[in-house]
Amino acid sequence: MVDYPVEVTYRSFELDPTAKRDINENMYEMLANKYGMSLEQAKANSKNVINMAEEVGLDFQLDSLILTNTFDAHRLATFAKKYSLMKEMTERILHAYFTESEHIGDHGTLTELAVEVGLDREAVVNMLANGEMTDEVRADEQQAKELRITGVPFFLINKKYSLNGAQPAEAFVQAFEQVKADNEA
Repeated sequence: MVDYPVEVTYRSFELDPTAKRDINENMYEMLANKYGMSLEQAKANSKNVINMAEEVGLDFQLDSLILTNTFDAHRLATFAKKYSLMKEMTERILHAYFTESEHIGDHGTLTELAVEVGLDREAVVNMLANGEMTDEVRADEQQAKELRITGVPFFLINKKYSLNGAQPAEAFVQAFEQVKADNEA
């Protein structure tokens, strides 16, 4: 295990910035259309994701997941950072999306989630209505583009080492040990 402090910083990354807020396809239809596969193949691939999530204690409900544009959810998480609640807000949004099948593109849903983690309702409503945090989210996305990041999860450690995709804990420990060794050298 790592015996030194590790600070995690969340960044915004939209998988599909062109997605609409209200999408009539389900997850399997979207995957089948996007990757030219059958619905059965899309379900089988998704089952692998569900199984990997279960292995680490996550309950993904992809059958009922509501596809949407995630830009406003990213703005909300970035807004929460101003109040030292970005981690809590990000985790609440992800749980609402993957486990509770909430519509995280809906401003009402986002507002309720924000209030749950301790943000002021009126401040959140105003932020969502006025476009606040747009520049910050776009800056994160531009940085990802410059780093040639094309998917999530993506982990950049000490601006030097990267891990792409779901990784076992050992991969992180190994990366942190390499960073520690480099710092000591």
